[in-house]
Amino acid sequence: MARRTEGAPAKAERHQSILAALATDPTVRISALAAGFGVSAETVRRDIEELSRQGAVRRTYGGASVVQAGLQPELSSRERMAVAERARIGAAAAAMIGAGDVLMLDAGSTTAHFARALAARGIAATVLTNSLVAAAELAASPAVRVLLCPGEVSAAERGVYGSETEGFIRRFNADLAVIGASGLTEEGPCEAVSRAAWVKRAMLSRAPRGMLLADSGKFGRGLLECVCPLAELTDLVTEADPPAALAAALGRAGTVVTLAPTPS
Repeated sequence: MARRTEGAPAKAERHQSILAALATDPTVRISALAAGFGVSAETVRRDIEELSRQGAVRRTYGGASVVQAGLQPELSSRERMAVAERARIGAAAAAMIGAGDVLMLDAGSTTAHFARALAARGIAATVLTNSLVAAAELAASPAVRVLLCPGEVSAAERGVYGSETEGFIRRFNADLAVIGASGLTEEGPCEAVSRAAWVKRAMLSRAPRGMLLADSGKFGRGLLECVCPLAELTDLVTEADPPAALAAALGRAGTVVTLAPTPS
């Protein structure tokens, strides 16, 4: 039986803290909570299981998420979450891009890390994106040609969306569509905001390969709209092994899972 560390919060306090954290972030991680509370990971896991039974949170792989399927924090909030993991994922995905590739890249926190890593590689590539952040990162490399989609600007997402955006995307062909997602279930990647799902869907329709960049905090998190079936994803780049049920579904879909290397 785990002992309570001197000065560690009691169960009721931990539950309140978990719910307070989820009020601003869509996911929380067991390891981070355990370190913050000064208790064991098993203690936090039991806290989350109890809150899940009460319907207050949704259990995910390695943590918990908000219950609301339509909730999506702004990009500025998401950029502060799982920063190291997303940087590793972005770098691993960028290393898979070949010279001369034509890519489509959607707006998001993990795809911004990918753009930064791809620019640092300095290889010749063409990238069509609806992300203002990714466009700025990629423009730092003289080797990368950047095509920025037109559309209505979202200050919260630092991207462009709408019918003009989707129509522009459908004018081009690409070798690879690189997308992020707010959740990943056995049905496929999903989003809380429909306009983001529509852009991702348009990009996937214009490339023979679809690569999803998603950290393990997204595993098991179902949100409002499913972007596509898993079978439309040729690749998943993440930093931890998916849980058994999701791994089996990815295997049946033929999606290749690449784990970002752990820093030595």
